Amino acid sequence: MTYLPNRLPAHGQPLDPRDAAILGPEGAARIARVLALRENGGATPLIALPGLAAELGIGALHLKDEGQRLGLGSFKALGGAYALMMLVLEEASQRLGREVAVEELFSDEVKAVAATMTFACATDGNHGRSVAQGAQLMGARSVIFVHGGVSQNRADAIAAYGAEIRWVDGTYDESIVESARVSEAEGWTIVSDTSWDDYEVIPGLVMQGYVALIAESLAALDTPPTHVFLQAGVGGFAAAVAGHLALVLGDGRPCAIVTEPARAACLYESAKQGRVAKVGEDEPTVMAMLECYEPSPLAFRVLERCADGFLTVPEEAATEVMRRLAAPVAGDPAVVAGESGGAGLAGLVTLLRDAEGAKAAGLGPQSRVLVINTEGATDAALYERIVGKTPAEVVAEVAA
Repeated sequence: MTYLPNRLPAHGQPLDPRDAAILGPEGAARIARVLALRENGGATPLIALPGLAAELGIGALHLKDEGQRLGLGSFKALGGAYALMMLVLEEASQRLGREVAVEELFSDEVKAVAATMTFACATDGNHGRSVAQGAQLMGARSVIFVHGGVSQNRADAIAAYGAEIRWVDGTYDESIVESARVSEAEGWTIVSDTSWDDYEVIPGLVMQGYVALIAESLAALDTPPTHVFLQAGVGGFAAAVAGHLALVLGDGRPCAIVTEPARAACLYESAKQGRVAKVGEDEPTVMAMLECYEPSPLAFRVLERCADGFLTVPEEAATEVMRRLAAPVAGDPAVVAGESGGAGLAGLVTLLRDAEGAKAAGLGPQSRVLVINTEGATDAALYERIVGKTPAEVVAEVAA
């Protein structure tokens, strides 16, 4: 474990106006309007874990369970599908010669426009499912690029939404390059959750979708948290949450700690160098949804201002948390957390074991911590191998 307090010159500075427009209250209101139109679009549970909080020596611990989001079992359901829908809405407005309202999203007129569009993306698994689900809902075509580190189970789950799957040799980062190349040649719209030069609007829409989960969390909490641990791959989720907290809570915002696998800590390295930095490929991490070697410049622009620390965690921390949540402290409910889903909590547990790091982060008996279970068991076979129980068995124990 390595903890790095944010000492970058931009730390604590206001967000870039472009990012503030995406991540502020207006963005939260727009994604809420879209969710109101969708089946099972209600808020996901916010779960209190007082037993684990007492065991860890902190004042309170809440877990936002995105494993129950929109049938996809992942927070990614909020991002790719939402961005795709907003792009369809924009195209419909242009073709129909009028501003088409969000409430018309699933109208025959809008779906007729969507049927002429093809959307593509690269994925580690969950983002591709979200884009594919959004395309299916709108009647559009989707082409999803997956790399060799994506399990067949996850690829099959994407294809179940009608997507065409294209395999790419190499890593997630290489699949991004290939998806962009093919999309440009074919005239497709690429819905990426990472940004690059002259490509920020769509990743910004993806991030705006993620704002829904933190807006729901704040609405459900009596008192804002003092700390939030945010797992990161390219950083879009962490930036969306940290940015929204900074905008709506100002000086009262919680300490935001970005948590990454030690084997793919590109944001940690970027914070260390003070610029967007790519890290070398290491052994694959069990936290497969976070296995990214270069951050989104858009996300880093937000996080260099709003993140208060950057933390790396070892492999065993993630699997330990999965098992602890499945067999919880007496009085706490069980939670099905995927190997990347529990990474934020793994960061909290790991940091608390280091007295110096915990002190630097201001963690103690009065701390009120929020973590987000970003995914459930999106690969059920892998979950059973790690936890020793199937997701269904854990859920059955909760019901009993």
